[in-house]
Amino acid sequence: MKDVRLQTENLSVGYNGKALIREIALSLHPGEIMTLIGPNGAGKSTILKSIIRQLALVRGTVRLDGRDMAGLTEGELSRSVSVLMTAHIHPELMTCFDVAATGRYPYTGRLGILTREDREKVAQCLALVHASDLADQDFSRISDGQRQRVLLARALCQEPEVLVLDEPTSFLDIRHKLELLAILKDMVRTRHLAVLMSLHELDLAQKVSDYVVCVRGDAVERQGPPEEIFTPDYIMSLYGAARGSYNALFGSLELEAVSGAPEVFVIGGGGAGIPAYRKLQRQGVPFAAGVLQENDLDYPAAQALAAEVVSEEPFQPVGEASFRQAAEIMARCRRVLCPVERFGPMNEKNRLLRRMAEAAGALDVG
Repeated sequence: MKDVRLQTENLSVGYNGKALIREIALSLHPGEIMTLIGPNGAGKSTILKSIIRQLALVRGTVRLDGRDMAGLTEGELSRSVSVLMTAHIHPELMTCFDVAATGRYPYTGRLGILTREDREKVAQCLALVHASDLADQDFSRISDGQRQRVLLARALCQEPEVLVLDEPTSFLDIRHKLELLAILKDMVRTRHLAVLMSLHELDLAQKVSDYVVCVRGDAVERQGPPEEIFTPDYIMSLYGAARGSYNALFGSLELEAVSGAPEVFVIGGGGAGIPAYRKLQRQGVPFAAGVLQENDLDYPAAQALAAEVVSEEPFQPVGEASFRQAAEIMARCRRVLCPVERFGPMNEKNRLLRRMAEAAGALDVG
């Protein structure tokens, strides 16, 4: 049990004594973010609610620093575990400072009177989540992103060893998603918190997590570091996705390629072709891409979205065979796009393809 902050043993969770997910074995360490992923309705929230005692366990044990959590008092639990769930709260006539200060309840006694030290702690936690400027504002009148930061400050006010969050980025725009996760990562590193959370956004889960738990059906199907979990085949299988593709390199999803013979040829490279690929896909236009080295930034997106891709081996100049293949496909297309502005020695034949398209009147410069 050394350095294990939270551990589950033979855990089964569900409702009304009926197990929905069985044999859950997790070990969460200090300074680590563990993230649950899986399809909607897979049971991620059920697992979290069972661990924090909002739901009765069907079977098994949850241990906190080696102690059975079932034997802990509410005070002991609240001084060790903080929770931030997805449900909105609507406090009446409370400032953001007041809301954050409710996190001190495990330390204030029955009357809830804040000492000077308590107030200093609240101010420190608001500063940690970059919300000091919100302290005197009405909590009901701030944005969702600001509310999540204040609620995170409230959770930190409990001075927890473990922080449990259910979909903490729900309802947030991209700026506030990134801000919240950056704050979490910093807290884990500087305060050695152990974080257990669920996320829907695969790209964020891949980037922020130290350990990933995959929930599907009636079991934890797989768990491990992101490098082992986020592979194209497994992610598509986990979510039962039959269309489109998952790019493990970028942590992104791609729609499926438009079927049919290519109507447009895109001379890409260095990331320049990706916007053109996606625009053509949105427009429902089948296209071909080339000539791309297989280590080029454009190559994974082209593989996912293009009807045909002409490629060359990594770190090799475009060869004669690839050039001829691209020229033949390009001749069958009604127009050619070339978002690349400069051609190096490795791509000299791509420059020649552009010249051929221009001479044929097929180059679209719009």
